[in-house]
Amino acid sequence: MRFSGKLVIIVAFAVTVLLVSNVIAAKPLSLFELPFEFLGSTSYIVSIAVICFPLSYIISDILTEVYGFRVARGVIWLGFACNLLMVLLFLLAGAIPGASFWENQDAYQVILGTTGWVLAGSFVAYLIGEFANAIVMVVLKNRTAGRHLWLRTISSTFVGQGVDSIMFYGIAFGISGIWPMTDVLRAMVLAWIAKTVYEIIATPVTYLVVGWLKRTERMDIYDAPHSLNPFGIFGGDPETMVNKAETAEA
Repeated sequence: MRFSGKLVIIVAFAVTVLLVSNVIAAKPLSLFELPFEFLGSTSYIVSIAVICFPLSYIISDILTEVYGFRVARGVIWLGFACNLLMVLLFLLAGAIPGASFWENQDAYQVILGTTGWVLAGSFVAYLIGEFANAIVMVVLKNRTAGRHLWLRTISSTFVGQGVDSIMFYGIAFGISGIWPMTDVLRAMVLAWIAKTVYEIIATPVTYLVVGWLKRTERMDIYDAPHSLNPFGIFGGDPETMVNKAETAEA
């Protein structure tokens, strides 16, 4: 499989969105007040990362739809590795004493520092959620014979973001006991809804990007369902993939 400049740009966007989301996630965002009480509160509060993290699922949908599962899988693991390296460097920088005039160590720790439970929740949620998203895309693409892209993107995001929200809030704030369980459940549900709505609104843009890439890249990969192994990088048996764009041209 050839790797074009367009794919490199998409991968760069995917990794950037992931890293930025994790850096800004510490800031809470109050979107609005609910007109009714939900699990003991009317406040609709989520992480500010909701403004950009859903983009990672849109990019994953595009990668899986156009380039196939093994490319999407490689990008997921690349994002994980880059995120891990970023976190380790942040922790190292935080542990090294600053200059004598440095008075912002506490602010540094609040934004760039992290706790074990939050870190564990972030990593687990990212991997399981992203792979769930990609696998649903592949399965539905085969079931629908490539039709109804909107069904694949929305369904995969609904499943992937649901898993991500449950795993992240459950591990980072539920198991750890940092938040009361009612707050954890409310955050899970509200974040899940917000991210799914984000995908629905972005569906026309996804259609435009996918259509343009399929035409210019001459790429429209169909993966065999039995090839959906999340472990590996870009390896895989080429016989488990079919490029319908090249087949149609032939």
